[in-house]
Amino acid sequence: MSLDPQYEYRTGLGTDIHQLVTGRDLKLGGVQIPFDKGLLGHSDGDAVLHAIVDALLGAAGMGDIGSFFPDRDPKWAQADSRELLLTVKRYLEDKHWEVVNLDVVIHAEQPRLERLKAQIKRAIASILGVDFNAVNVKAKTNEGLDAVGRGEAIAATSVVLLRRRLKRTLW
Repeated sequence: MSLDPQYEYRTGLGTDIHQLVTGRDLKLGGVQIPFDKGLLGHSDGDAVLHAIVDALLGAAGMGDIGSFFPDRDPKWAQADSRELLLTVKRYLEDKHWEVVNLDVVIHAEQPRLERLKAQIKRAIASILGVDFNAVNVKAKTNEGLDAVGRGEAIAATSVVLLRRRLKRTLW
């Protein structure tokens, strides 16, 4: 893909990690995942969507998820992360940004996510209103290392490319 000079392009990086606990549903990328534990968080704990929100906000130079949705604000308690992502998407659209593509890595020892990657990819593309092929989802283990490797947490990393049409100036 070549970059169109009529557009301004920006990349953003987002990361998130949440502890796995019993008594919560596991949601990743807006998809309910069958598992005996879920992610602890002020909202639903969807680390994948949180990493995407952080990447989008970073690319647009608009801060991070903690600034937009503070965990001290009861308004966001138990919030559905799909709504958080939709809120950011609408905000970016108001600023004329559009998603070109995004790549996400889910770091999880368990559950195994290979068979769920396409479903997660479809959910993310649907929320953002982008083509299925503009989203990529990878799942990695941590080979038994750190909190993720010990099965105590799930983390996600996302990179996004945004663009917006440059304003034309009249000379």
